[in-house]
Amino acid sequence: MHDDSVPPLSSDGRFAGLRRRGFLAATGAASLGALSLAGCGGSGDGGDPKAGGTPQRGGRLRAAFAGGGASETLDPHRANLFADAARAKALFDKLADHGPDLAARPRLAERWEPNRTLDRWQVTLREATFHDGRPVTAEDVLHSYRRIADPREAFRAKASLEPVDLNASRATGRRSVEFVLKRPTAEFPNVLAAFGAYIVPAHAGDFDANPVGSGPFRFVSFAPGRSAVFRRYDGYWDGAPYLDELEFVVANEESARVNALLGGQVEYAHELNPTTARAHEGSGQLDIVRLRNSAMQAFCMKTDRPPFDDVRVRRAFFLIADREELVDAALAGAGETGNDLFGKGYEYYADGLPQRAQDLEQARFLLKRAGAEDLRVTLDTSAVAAGFTEAASVFRDQARQAGVTVDVRMGSKDSYWSDILDGGILCCYRSGAMPIEAHISQRLLTDSTTNATHWRHRDFDALCRQAQSTPDREDRAALYRRMQRRLYAEGGFLVWGFADWIIGTARSVRGVEADAPANTLDWARFDKVWLA
Repeated sequence: MHDDSVPPLSSDGRFAGLRRRGFLAATGAASLGALSLAGCGGSGDGGDPKAGGTPQRGGRLRAAFAGGGASETLDPHRANLFADAARAKALFDKLADHGPDLAARPRLAERWEPNRTLDRWQVTLREATFHDGRPVTAEDVLHSYRRIADPREAFRAKASLEPVDLNASRATGRRSVEFVLKRPTAEFPNVLAAFGAYIVPAHAGDFDANPVGSGPFRFVSFAPGRSAVFRRYDGYWDGAPYLDELEFVVANEESARVNALLGGQVEYAHELNPTTARAHEGSGQLDIVRLRNSAMQAFCMKTDRPPFDDVRVRRAFFLIADREELVDAALAGAGETGNDLFGKGYEYYADGLPQRAQDLEQARFLLKRAGAEDLRVTLDTSAVAAGFTEAASVFRDQARQAGVTVDVRMGSKDSYWSDILDGGILCCYRSGAMPIEAHISQRLLTDSTTNATHWRHRDFDALCRQAQSTPDREDRAALYRRMQRRLYAEGGFLVWGFADWIIGTARSVRGVEADAPANTLDWARFDKVWLA
């Protein structure tokens, strides 16, 4: 997004002209009454503990993100990139969002409460208004969810909303909604907090020309692939932002974001490489914020296409990877090793499974059994994310030791994420934080709209539904562990690490939260940031 009055960044960084743990409901509660939650508005003082000082109002903050080219949109239900999510967060609100512990926290929803059988949930909205002054109502909520669930569309949050019977759900008052579920769902607040489940007005029109949300900033201008400008919304329910204006500047190259930050052309640079961060940390030129172990790093295998439709080949690739070498080389040590499962440290994570290590002899044995001794595969990668090209190069060398030839193919930074969803057979992949249940529902069910591994098994879908419907936390955890054991044995995600998420800011920026894994409430939360 961008303001037409400000030129875009060139690739050299100059302006072209200028839970983990925890689920808040149904976790060991003595009674179902403990499943209700009343929330307060805000996240505290929003200050950066190391900065101190009193928040000041005023100024424009310019934030540089990698973007998606001319196809970018401000439609919050189509948000896929981190830049999309940050822009959507500035303009719109969800009913709930995930805190640093990955527990759902109330946002537009003031509280929620289930019935005794967990198949009906009453949600009460807080008093909030859209940027045009209209109140946020139950009808807007139902309109938004029905739009996301449109069978003709492939909106990101569609799979997460699957448990909701939207035909039976109804407004029970101007600020109250009764959600009727297709089956008991103990973790329904995770649905409200799902990535992309933003609330838009029932009368919403062209999102790119005049988006109207209820978020902390209102729309000023947008040019896809370049930048966008938003202005403080004084009527925001959670308190008006400190900044007068917020500008998102698109800069796909990490070097461009860093150079712009050093040159004073932006005040916030999203996603820096570990090597860059180490070079500038303590230099006095900028501040480095590390969101520890925030992003899953993986190789993604298409499980329905040769050669990865043979589970023996997938298992061989699990054993080819030297995860410590990948973390050291691709992440410059700024992270920790993975074990082929998403969500290390989150609630329900199957941490009892043996840590995989490289075993080239067993990998060669499995490839021989699969008739793939002289296997040659193409690995898609791109400079779209930190460490991707380095990881591809390292894995290519590791695979060679097992007799596998890996051809690395560089993809477009603008279209990489859409290209790999259905294209190719093997690719570099990453993810920000979300509950394990959300990861499964959005990426690993037969009808998931972002199922990059093409993992489609109806019995696995049924296990997920059973877990969602299980009231007892320990019984539910056992089902999630069962699903993860299967993914560990035969899934399509080779999860080799969890990377620190690194942000650079100008010395004048205050209020950037460090305990905020990517995709959670306080990540890229510019309404709590100010300029000193």
